[in-house]
Amino acid sequence: MMLNLDGIIGGSSALVQVFKVLAKVAPTDSTVLVSGESGTGKELLVRALHRNSTRRDNAFVPINCGAIPRELLESELFGHEKGAFTHAIRTRPGRFELADGGTIFLDEIGEMDLSLQVKILRALQEKEIERVGGTCIKKVDVRVVAATNRDLEEEVRAGRFREDLFYRLNVIPMHLPPLRERGSDILLLAEHFLSSHCRTKERKALCLTERAREMLLTYSWPGNVRELENFMERLSILCDSGEVAPEDLPEKIFHDIGEKPLRKVVEVEPARPAGFVWPTLKDMEDKGLKLKDFLETIEGRLLEEALAQCDGVKNKAAEMVGIKRTTLIEKLKKRELL
Repeated sequence: MMLNLDGIIGGSSALVQVFKVLAKVAPTDSTVLVSGESGTGKELLVRALHRNSTRRDNAFVPINCGAIPRELLESELFGHEKGAFTHAIRTRPGRFELADGGTIFLDEIGEMDLSLQVKILRALQEKEIERVGGTCIKKVDVRVVAATNRDLEEEVRAGRFREDLFYRLNVIPMHLPPLRERGSDILLLAEHFLSSHCRTKERKALCLTERAREMLLTYSWPGNVRELENFMERLSILCDSGEVAPEDLPEKIFHDIGEKPLRKVVEVEPARPAGFVWPTLKDMEDKGLKLKDFLETIEGRLLEEALAQCDGVKNKAAEMVGIKRTTLIEKLKKRELL
């Protein structure tokens, strides 16, 4: 069977093992439980499962069980009848009904309240649901795929997850490895994301230096693929040169791999004419002056030069240095140049 893996990038041995299981389980209607750390791409894997199933032409309906308030989740899953609760102004089908004939994806199922877990178990066992406020049972033909970043066996031991539901979901377990265990996939993904974001932002493609590549391979990637993509988008905006060097990488990478962060030195000195040299602290110290006297001396030299170039005509000299004639005269008197 030729798998449709659109959107999943990588060929590491850890990922190949996942693909082998995917090829076997996709054509069946068995319930699948996908585990893996946050950001590893669990939804991409579940979508691939649906695309390669016999239900591919029907609906794929995802729902994040951790993102919807507990009191609203039951209605989202099973629907409700008009008047079932405040603001239920019309009858509304739930996700199970919308997925009829297709696949429903229960993401972050480990966050689900125990009271709802009972109803999910019934939907799995009996393939039937009841809307909130309803009185009739509806048959639904759905394939259920769940995902979690929690250890559900530990959740069962702690009493936070129903044991019977766990075993009903865990018919086919699939574990998506963290990015740090996927070896060269890190660079494949980094180059893909970097190229994609550069193209989106209409800038010339960036490449990774050899040392930057080594550092990306060494970093532990606690945020997994999601963190890698965020880093690459940041680089596509902030990197000034045509290649990504170590000093372009975030400081947390240096800290994680035990190296001291490198910093680029950026000149912020104002533009100036060629050959001009700004006075320095050493110049002031060499004259044995404090700041006020040093500035007074510089100002006096400039006024003398302006007068000399204007043959002593004060109007012209004042215009040259950008001050009023009366101000020039006051400054000259102060220095006893009149």
